[in-house]
Order: sequence, then C-alpha cells, then structure tokens
Amino acid sequence: MIDLPFLKGHVAAVMGLGRSGLSAAKALLASGAEVWAWDDKEETRESARKAGIPLVNLASCDWKRPEIVVWSPGIPHTWPRPHPIAELARKAGRPILCDIDLLLRARSEASYVAITGTNGKSTTTSLIGHIFKKAGRKVAVGGNLGTPALDLEPLSSQGTYVLELSSYQLELVPSAGFGVAVLLNMTPDHLGRHGGMDGYIAAKRRIFDNQAPPATAIVGIDDEHGRRICSELKALARSVVPISAETKVKGGVHAANGLLVDDRKGQNETVIDLNSVRTLPGRHNWQNAAAAYAAATESGLDQGAVVEAIRSFPGLAHRQEFVGINDGVRFVNDSKATNADAAEKALVCYDAIYWILGGQAKEGGIDSLSEHFGRVRHAFLIGEAALSFAHSLEGLADYTHCGDLATATQAAYEMARQEGIEGAVVLLSPACASWDQFKSFEDRGDQFRALVNALPENLGGVA
Repeated sequence: MIDLPFLKGHVAAVMGLGRSGLSAAKALLASGAEVWAWDDKEETRESARKAGIPLVNLASCDWKRPEIVVWSPGIPHTWPRPHPIAELARKAGRPILCDIDLLLRARSEASYVAITGTNGKSTTTSLIGHIFKKAGRKVAVGGNLGTPALDLEPLSSQGTYVLELSSYQLELVPSAGFGVAVLLNMTPDHLGRHGGMDGYIAAKRRIFDNQAPPATAIVGIDDEHGRRICSELKALARSVVPISAETKVKGGVHAANGLLVDDRKGQNETVIDLNSVRTLPGRHNWQNAAAAYAAATESGLDQGAVVEAIRSFPGLAHRQEFVGINDGVRFVNDSKATNADAAEKALVCYDAIYWILGGQAKEGGIDSLSEHFGRVRHAFLIGEAALSFAHSLEGLADYTHCGDLATATQAAYEMARQEGIEGAVVLLSPACASWDQFKSFEDRGDQFRALVNALPENLGGVA
C-alpha cells in the first residue's frame, strides 16, 4: 500500500467505492487522513461500511472541508452530463483527481512508464513489466490493469511503475509528467463519455502533458490521430519515438511484416523476428512489441536483454492465449475479444480456423468481418447471438449451432483433427460479451482452457 503523508490530518472525499475507490479510501485512512467516502449504490456503501470505510453523503456535506475529491474514473464527471457531486466539488473549488495522481505525488522519486491507446494497452503494459522483471529491475505494474495504483508496492528512485491508463483516468491526473509515455493507437471509443472524438483524443493526449527532458513520448502512427499528435509533439521539440506495425519509420521503431527494426540512430537495425514469438501473433501485437521495445530501451535497459525478454513473454490470459496443441490442432483462447473489431485481430493471424463464437451480441454483429470468413474452415455458434451470426455466415462460411462452449469445443476439435489440415487452430474469439452464459470474459476463457486441458492426447506441445 502507498503511504500518503501529505494528506495526514486532512479531509479527503472519495466518490465511488469500486476497486480503485475502495483502495484509495483504505490508503487514505492508513495515512491518517479523514475520509468522507460515498457511492450511489446502497449495496456498495454497505460493503464499504463493513470494511471500516467512513461514509458521508457527499450530496449534502459541507464542501468547505474536503481538500480533494478522489474520483472513480468510471463515474461521468463531464459528459454526457456531470454527476451532481462533481458539480458541487467544482463549485466549491475542490480538485477532482484519481488514485493515479495520488501515486505520482506520493512516489515522485520513482520512474514511470505510462501506456494508453484504444487497443493493446494491457498486452503492452504486461510485456513492458515482463521485460523490466527479466532485466532485473524493480518494477510494479498496475493502474487500469490488475492492481489499483495505491495497492502497488512503494518504490524508491531505483524502481519503475508501469501503468496502464484509460482515457477516463487520464482526465483525472493533473500531476501527469511521465518519464516514458506511450500512445499506441486511437479509434472511436467511449465517445459518449468524452463528448465526441475530439474529446476522446484530447483525453488520450494528456498522457504527454507536463513531460520535460529527458522524458520520451512513444507514439503509434498507424492511424491519422497518432500521426497528427506525433507531428505536434515534434514541433514542440519533444523527444519523440514514432512506432509502426505497418510501414518503415525513419528515426523510430517499426515491425512491418513482423521484423522489429530499430532506426532511432539511423542504422535500420533488425533486432528480432516477431513471427517466431508465438505469444505475440499478428500485426496488432507487433505494434505492442515495438512500443514495449522502445519504452524499455528508452528507460535504459540493455537491447539484448529486452529482446530476450520479448522472446520469453508468456502472453496475456484470454488475449490470443496459446492453450495447447493436441494431435496437431492448436487451441487459442481469445475470450477478451468481445466485439468484432477485437475478433478481427485474431482472425487475420491464422489460415485454417475452427472458430467458436457467440454470446451476448454487441452492436453491429460480425458483418464487418466477412472479408475474413475465407480463413474459417467451420464456425461453431454458441449463446444468444447464434441465430443472428448464422445469418451473417450464411453462404460465406459453414457453421454449426452448438449452444454451449463445451459442445462447441469438442465439435471443433473433432472436426479439426479429422480434416488434418496443417496449421489448424481451434479459436475461441467470440465477438460477443459473455454475460448470457458466463460471469465474465475471464470466466469464459477459463472454462475453455479447462475444456481443452481435459481432452485426451498430448497438450502443451510445441506448435
């Protein structure tokens, strides 16, 4: 837990008692602050009360007393309309921030690598943390991924915090000034929370706020928004490393065709063939690897150590996670693919796919994936979306209604084994939310992994 001595004896309001809010309230209490905590949900308040968190109704409190408001990023404070408590706090002139800001203020002597983007944040964050650990560096990984900021280990000047940051969090970090800041990519997302695309871009761009030499900005330039931000930062004489998974980048790091090339010194040096790294398949993961390589080497890590750590990366659970190989058939758990855009990133990686998909459909369905249906040997449909997905597949790919994941996994394995096509992959990439049949996408992926591991023959072999 992070100590917050600068708030000892002061009143701190905490709005929202989910994972990060509860963590912040506990850290503030342990630091000697007077905590006024609140949540709109009665059951959440009751749970916090049982955990010893003092509750004060922030809608009717004396706003002259709190000095700060620690805000849960999931609660709207501007768009689509500001929460009434946010309006009260601003009217009283009280700063609204999140737990990330408190971490930055409490452990200012440590180093920071911050990562954001529409896609790939979690994989890149995990990969950077893995590289630091393999290189023998003291590191703590968290933020939007995994451990809440104030539950991380206190690090000294020899340590590095690697933080995944959402657009919601970046709006609430006035103390931002990260030594290495990474923006992977931007496509339309959470537009209602940011008042449109311009607001979303502005929130993401805040990751580069207050950077000063020798800080580095690492910017993905495979979309127009990233290219524009990269140019703007260069015009401000910032230290910028452009990255790409699609094209060569003069003065940056690129991974076109899977060859990771470092051209920061103009030497166009190929450092690793990412096609050989099974846990980082596909162009999107090549961008993640380029970002992680740049972030680690810009942080002073040895190039050779970084490359070896990339080779040993175990991957991230539920994100094209290699589960095993059975009688020549590979099994890949991509349960995190809860919409068509995410599923597309897996479909482009394999040529003989036995595709398990379905669940609680998202807007748009899978029609946008039709250009990739030629890679699908057979589709195995589960959950509520089975009928609508069957209409999308009709005449373009063969399919079977399986109903549940166990039936689909067994049927996909049996068909793949019988057809005996080289490179056959049973791919769970549902393009759907999980809530119709599972507790979460993690639960869905865990059940798939258990089903695969229960199959006969040899699992876990080398593909």
